[in-house]
Amino acid sequence: MQQFTVRTATLADLNILLSFEQEIIRAERPFDETLDEDPISYYDLRQLILSDEAEVMVAELHSRIIGSGYALIRDAKPYLNHKKYSYLGFMYTEKDQRGKGVNKAIINALMQWSKSKGIQEVRLTVYNDNEPAIRAYGKVGFKKHLLEMRVHVD
Repeated sequence: MQQFTVRTATLADLNILLSFEQEIIRAERPFDETLDEDPISYYDLRQLILSDEAEVMVAELHSRIIGSGYALIRDAKPYLNHKKYSYLGFMYTEKDQRGKGVNKAIINALMQWSKSKGIQEVRLTVYNDNEPAIRAYGKVGFKKHLLEMRVHVD
């Protein structure tokens, strides 16, 4: 089995990360009819890479980036028993590398980074109908917590 490594992303990785973002948007379009027409962007990846309150990680195999994810420290609601939490996003693994532990390794690295920042609560959001993603996150310990609902009013 080929071994990949996980490392902190740099600005030199930005072009491939921007292409990953478009792949994420393409994959999520079937789950969200409210997404605007292309071109759209979810993230300010440059800012996330440069921020002290975020960590962008990539998985690399033979000098090729094959996966990504970030953790962003956010303020918790004032009524919760924690002041801050890490929000995970930008989770992507190239199709030919899925099922090989890439996502798990990135999440574990982001959880370690969160812990090093004194954060013990880690959250993410996933589309309710995105069963493959829900299964993948479940494998690393995430549990369903809230369900956001929506309606379009004419």
